[in-house]
Amino acid sequence: MELPPTRKGRHHEIRALGLREFAGLTSYTQRLDPFALARYAGIIVPTFEEIQGLSDETRDQLLNVAKDRWSGGAASVRLPNGKKLVILNPTHAKTRHKATLMEEISHVFLGPRPSRLAIENRDRHGNIIARDYNAEIEEEAYATGAAALVPYAGLKRMVESGKTAAEISRHYNVSRALIEYRIKISLLWDTYKEKVFQTEDE
Repeated sequence: MELPPTRKGRHHEIRALGLREFAGLTSYTQRLDPFALARYAGIIVPTFEEIQGLSDETRDQLLNVAKDRWSGGAASVRLPNGKKLVILNPTHAKTRHKATLMEEISHVFLGPRPSRLAIENRDRHGNIIARDYNAEIEEEAYATGAAALVPYAGLKRMVESGKTAAEISRHYNVSRALIEYRIKISLLWDTYKEKVFQTEDE
């Protein structure tokens, strides 16, 4: 098992590999389908058109005015059948949907943890953060989900072979931004620059 060089990276990778194993994947080159995995996690992901009862004002806010301010959301209370409802922003690319959904799946598999109360706390952009927001828990869920989508072993080999972020993103069918995040957080950026940027300059 090939793991990232950092302690935090290894922590997330081991959990991500567990998710991939649960999904039935046997190779680090295989694509993970979060929508198929969501069913096993007890998560329902309706299309936006299936959501009823939204006012025109709310719909306009979500799809136009504030469309760049949210990527998805999970209902805080489970449905009567015990399943969790997750809504994805339909104006975003399907590749971004995968990262958002994998973050919610990671929350389910990582298990409930107590959230830190953050009264009137604000993020770096000045936006008010929800009272039950815990940056550490959110980071772990996102990082674990990202590692499940793009495992370190596969990423490392592709970077070392000179594949570009665009090529790697097509292979795993995720966004280029997610690939670049994984390259940087896995401390592969220097290798990537050497293999890709130098080749482009020649």
